[in-house]
Amino acid sequence: MTAELVRGQNHPLPVTRLEIRVSAGTPVVAAATLGDEQGRVGAAERVAHPGSPTLPGLEVSRQAAADHRLAVDLEALGEDVHRVDVLLALPFGTPGPSRFAAVAAPFVAVTGLDGTEIASFTLTGLGAESAVVALELYRRQGAWKIRAIGQGYEGGLAALLAAQGLAEAAQVAAAIQEAVTLGVSRSVAAPPPRTGDDARVRTSGTGPSGRPAPAGAQPPAAVPQQAVGDGGPINYAHPRRQTSTPPPPAPVAPPAAPGEPARPVAGDASGWSMDERLYNQVWGMFEDLARTVAAYRSAVDFADSRLGQELDRALSDPRARLGSAGDRARDEARGKREELVDRAREVLDRDLAQLTAESEVVEPALPPAYARWDNPVWHAYRVPMELPMALRIGDLHLPEQPKLRIPMLVRLPLERGLWIDSGRSGFDAAAFLDPDQVKRLAVDTAVAIAARLLAVYPAHEFAVHVIDPAGTAAARLAPLTRSGVLAAPPAAGAAGVSEVLAKLTERVDLVQMAVRAGAGADALPPGMDTAEQLLIVNDFPHGFDDRALNQLRYLADEGPSVGVHLLMIADREEASEYGPVLQPLWRSLLRLTPAPDDHLADPWVGHAWTYEPPLAPPGSRVLEQVLGRVGEARAAWPH
Repeated sequence: MTAELVRGQNHPLPVTRLEIRVSAGTPVVAAATLGDEQGRVGAAERVAHPGSPTLPGLEVSRQAAADHRLAVDLEALGEDVHRVDVLLALPFGTPGPSRFAAVAAPFVAVTGLDGTEIASFTLTGLGAESAVVALELYRRQGAWKIRAIGQGYEGGLAALLAAQGLAEAAQVAAAIQEAVTLGVSRSVAAPPPRTGDDARVRTSGTGPSGRPAPAGAQPPAAVPQQAVGDGGPINYAHPRRQTSTPPPPAPVAPPAAPGEPARPVAGDASGWSMDERLYNQVWGMFEDLARTVAAYRSAVDFADSRLGQELDRALSDPRARLGSAGDRARDEARGKREELVDRAREVLDRDLAQLTAESEVVEPALPPAYARWDNPVWHAYRVPMELPMALRIGDLHLPEQPKLRIPMLVRLPLERGLWIDSGRSGFDAAAFLDPDQVKRLAVDTAVAIAARLLAVYPAHEFAVHVIDPAGTAAARLAPLTRSGVLAAPPAAGAAGVSEVLAKLTERVDLVQMAVRAGAGADALPPGMDTAEQLLIVNDFPHGFDDRALNQLRYLADEGPSVGVHLLMIADREEASEYGPVLQPLWRSLLRLTPAPDDHLADPWVGHAWTYEPPLAPPGSRVLEQVLGRVGEARAAWPH
């Protein structure tokens, strides 16, 4: 029986190798401290956190996430360790809630390595606190127990660590924040909320994400992953979508043969339109793949751990180390390990087959905004009359099934800027390419993303500006310049950089003033372009002085809220001469790579997903054809 603990209650631990699972509904930082008999931590080396995730007998997650799995081996802890405190904190300085009152109550479960739940605790009653001691594992008279704590701190991690006797609490809290914020640019944003009323309808049987959650647990995607200000929920409603009539019914799967799983269909999720249903279905597939692979990897880890234990027991007796008895014990241990792994692989293969079949149905049904360039839907492309809810900016896959590609969708309008990494040291694949080739691929990726943005906006509702100070990208930018979709020719030289940045920062200032005054668009200067704006910056920081740098940071911070977006093509190492002044800029952007690289993480279990940019197939003219139609529509638009 699982013990459902309340604050202050304790429970014995029957095993010493544990997994602590956290479900918070919004990205949180998970950490743990090792304390003495009085619970004092004493030194920074006794804190496991994203910047230093491993200590003897303890391992925590390397980044903020909605779900965490902490590994604890009580027998591997030092003799002076009498307490292990599990800490949760809301990351500050990043989009999202700043106090636990604004999020769903975090849920913590302690399990054995086989997944058997020992105890659980739901952290209710939190208010203005931004950090909390969730629970503690403590040693008493040679035995280990668990106690539900739920002690929150309004002063955040620094106050929490100081209360545990850590002299350098502020420095450790800053190191944790630095590690987390550096990871923000490599995280895939979580999907919008899926509640009980609009949960995904699975037609292919109960998928990996359909397993019953522990009592009291909040589904990871059931609350917004980001919040405004002090935690108010983001309004995910499409500004133009009418919801006065009930949604149409979801498609019905064709009947399956007896004994076979139901056949998947495109749009088997709820929504007010087919596009919205497909969007929710894609996110469901993403979550299912993340969770089924996590279950498989956990099972393999358990099998390896069990093999080690059984080999240790078999060899603990010197008399059994040699001869047939020792060989037989080792063979039996390895056989059990292989049996466990085979069973786990069988379940994984079944789930992967279901997801692959679903992908084969969904991909051909996707609208242009969600479709790859090789999808035939682009051949019948017409400039849309309404903005879609999301845009595909690449594909994601895991090594267990590289051929199963999940579309990487971002909500529109963009909520944060994008950064295409053009540095050879930025990702593994670049090590096999020459520097000029990496830069060319980075520009191609930026052009492909800009083309997709232009293609999904109604005519004259999206404008693209380009800064190319030295003119090094002129040839790669040709699809944009030839089609006439740019607001102006690419800006070159210091004067061109200054002119474009001044125009866009002025636009941000004017729109912000109008918004604060409650005025409408008629309050803006005559002739001002009210369309969404995208600024592509190539070869940064070439051509940027201190003033231009400050303007760029201003656009990155303030632009998205008033329709000005940033797409940078930059090598972070080349910009290192500016020092820490650029750290906030990198953190505010979503980092993408121009070649496949496993630098993105999901918000559920934190897998390293391989990202592939949305480049058109070699030799294809589809991108130029689409841009040509956009250019024609812009030219025909009445001025």
